[in-house]
Amino acid sequence: MADEERNDQEQEQPEAEATEAEEQPQEAPAEVAADTPAEEEGADAPADEPQPDEAAAEEAAPEQDAAEESGGEEPAAEESGDEEPAEEPTPKQRRKLERSRATEPARPPRGSEERAAERAERRSSAAASRRRSRARRREKRGEPKAGTPPAEREAAKQKVRQGTVVSSAAAKTISVRLEITRRHRTYEKVVRRSSTVHAHDERDEASEGDIVRVVETRPLSRTKRWRLLEIVERAR
Repeated sequence: MADEERNDQEQEQPEAEATEAEEQPQEAPAEVAADTPAEEEGADAPADEPQPDEAAAEEAAPEQDAAEESGGEEPAAEESGDEEPAEEPTPKQRRKLERSRATEPARPPRGSEERAAERAERRSSAAASRRRSRARRREKRGEPKAGTPPAEREAAKQKVRQGTVVSSAAAKTISVRLEITRRHRTYEKVVRRSSTVHAHDERDEASEGDIVRVVETRPLSRTKRWRLLEIVERAR
C-alpha cells in the first residue's frame, strides 16, 4: 500500500512541474510588456485611438461626400457669386471721368454772361454744320421726282327711291313710305318690305298721299337723309 502511494506521488509531481512550466511562458510576456518603455506602448496602443491626421481626414470625409453628391456645384456657385458683373458707367459718370483725366490746364472762373455767350456760339456753330450737311444731302438727292399721281375720285351715285307721302305735318319735312318688292333668292317667293324715311321739302309742295321721288343727300338733321326730287303723281 505504501509503495502504491509513493508511485502516485511521484507521478503527480512531474505533472505539477509540467503545468508550472506551461504557466510560466504565459506570464513572461506580461513582464516583458512591463519592462518596455512608455514610448513603445504608445506606438502599439493607437490601434484603438485615431491619430490627428486620421481624425482630420475623417472629419473632412463627410464634406467631400456632400460635395460629390452635389456634383461640385456649390464651389462653382461661390466662385461665380464672388465675381460681380462690372456696371457700365452712365453718360454723366463718363463725362466726369473724361474731365478728371483731362491734361489741359484749368480755365479761370467765368461769369454767367460769359457762359451764355459760349453756349450761344456753340449752338450757332452746330446749326451751321447742320445746314451744310443738309445742303450736301439735297445736292446728292437732286430734284424731287414726280410720285404716283393721286387717283381721281369719282362721286358716288346718289340713290333715288320712289314712295308715298304718309305725313306732311312738320315744316319742310315729309314722311315717305318706301315699298320694296323682291324675289327671295332661295325660296323664289316674292317678299314685300316697307320702310319710312324723312325727306326735306323746301317749299312744302308735297301733301299726304302724293307719290314722290326722293334722292339721297347729306345729313340735314338728326333723322333727315333724303331730299324731295319731284312729285310723280298727286293724291286724288
